[in-house]
Amino acid sequence: MQKIGFIGLGNVGGKLAGSLLRNNCTLEVLDLDKDVAAPLLAAGAVWGETPKAMAESCDMIITCLPSPAASTAVMEADDGILAGLSAGKIWAEMSTTEADEVKRLGALVAARGAAAADCPVSGGCHRAATGNIAIFAGAERPVFEAVLPVLTILGRRVLHTGPLGSASVLKVMTNYLATANLVTLCEALVTSKMAGMDLNVTYEAIRISSGNSFVHETESQVILNGSRDINFTMDLVLKDIGLFQALADAHNVPLDISPQLIRIFEDGQARYGAREWSPNIIKRLEEACGTAILAPGFPAEMVDDEPESAGYEIKPKSRSH
Repeated sequence: MQKIGFIGLGNVGGKLAGSLLRNNCTLEVLDLDKDVAAPLLAAGAVWGETPKAMAESCDMIITCLPSPAASTAVMEADDGILAGLSAGKIWAEMSTTEADEVKRLGALVAARGAAAADCPVSGGCHRAATGNIAIFAGAERPVFEAVLPVLTILGRRVLHTGPLGSASVLKVMTNYLATANLVTLCEALVTSKMAGMDLNVTYEAIRISSGNSFVHETESQVILNGSRDINFTMDLVLKDIGLFQALADAHNVPLDISPQLIRIFEDGQARYGAREWSPNIIKRLEEACGTAILAPGFPAEMVDDEPESAGYEIKPKSRSH
């Protein structure tokens, strides 16, 4: 079994690393906060001293970090990953990042004789914890096939999106869609409450209708519970939708909704703080209307009740180019 290094043990990264351990992978981990690694170390992971040392000792090194700047720093520091890479090794970027930046770093990786793939995840922290999350993977086909055995441990459905950087494009696009869905659900729930509708009935009406979505079946539940705990914060939303807006700007796409979403979350962050749970964007409307969107019977956090099962590659019906 190859040795895997994992850098970044936050809300998503720690759960992904846990899936590797649970499936008997040899794992070395590193984070700015060693305390978050304690459960992994207790379960058999080894603490990495530096990104360079990890790249030297591991066959595959994964980064799952909160921003493009953080990934760049971990890669390019004097004791960073690039300094320790050599022929035959693989760097997998699982952060939500900029496609151009991951391609730039990928070229530096290739210059060391190693290979690169961008492999962001989608589906929520609760599915990351069980190995049932979806994974996009951008890499040349031989590199994709080399990382696929590891990706099918980390996730359930794995999509080869094309060359390096393609997965990052699709990831910020899907996060943009999820954000738009969250904001419209907030508007729908508050409007329904103000119109006299029962919120439990409203939830079910949406769930069985054409208005249903993954975001409704997850984030609406923690909104109605009142915890608003979806393990994702307002600053991360702003980072992701900002990346999508930058992508559209780079390709001269005149978006209407995206700039408004950015304004909404900038206002939410100013009111409630950068680390406030993202579903609490509903508080803007709750406060404006003097109401609370709460209902009995909903969970405080989402738990994936599907059993863990082996992952597999999703193959598109065809490719347009």
